[in-house]
Amino acid sequence: MRSYSRRKFIKKSLNSTLATAAAINLWGTNKIWAGANDRVRVAVVGIHGMGQTHIREFSALKNVQVAALCDVDENLFSERVKNHFVDQNKPIPKTYFDIRELLEDKDIDAVSIVTPNHWHALAGIWTMQAGKHVTIEKPCCHNFYEGKKLMEAAEKYPVIVQDGAEQRSNPSSQSAVKFIKQGGLGEVYLAKGICYKWRDTIGKTPDEPIPPGVHYDLWLGPAPK
Repeated sequence: MRSYSRRKFIKKSLNSTLATAAAINLWGTNKIWAGANDRVRVAVVGIHGMGQTHIREFSALKNVQVAALCDVDENLFSERVKNHFVDQNKPIPKTYFDIRELLEDKDIDAVSIVTPNHWHALAGIWTMQAGKHVTIEKPCCHNFYEGKKLMEAAEKYPVIVQDGAEQRSNPSSQSAVKFIKQGGLGEVYLAKGICYKWRDTIGKTPDEPIPPGVHYDLWLGPAPK
């Protein structure tokens, strides 16, 4: 199975369907993606750290416009719009705090899901049901059940879907997989991996009122309260 980077999500063409995604070209002879003026209008859902990377990467692509932003924290919009659109002389995007309203927007062709992990599977399925192409940040699901439902949706709806595990399209990773599949290591009966990655504690704070402008019920989404 293959997956492509966010840039290659737009530029590369594949015919294979991933377990939860089909990374297929939005360009070329297949015009399933084409909107008004052959421009792909993308919405980014979740505009904190990684979400801003998605905004920058999609904005840098030819014939792509980041046409909408969606986040449960409305306090983020003014700063993000200024930094990524006003200061860059780009068209001002629409803003939404509820993904359901965003998905009703007929002007949006594709959606990039960059929410907290517990939203990934449901947001991806909703996007497909709305008839929009979607790329879903990793992890695309929490368990096999969610993954199965994502795959069922990807097979049911005529849209392009991508799992954002871009390292799988890294040439080094691909050559290593090919080497192993061709028997370069003989019979592999055990593999171990370890990763040292320091991260500071997220801390612990007492209960406090929900900040103005934050839609906490939408942040929770499918997660228990």
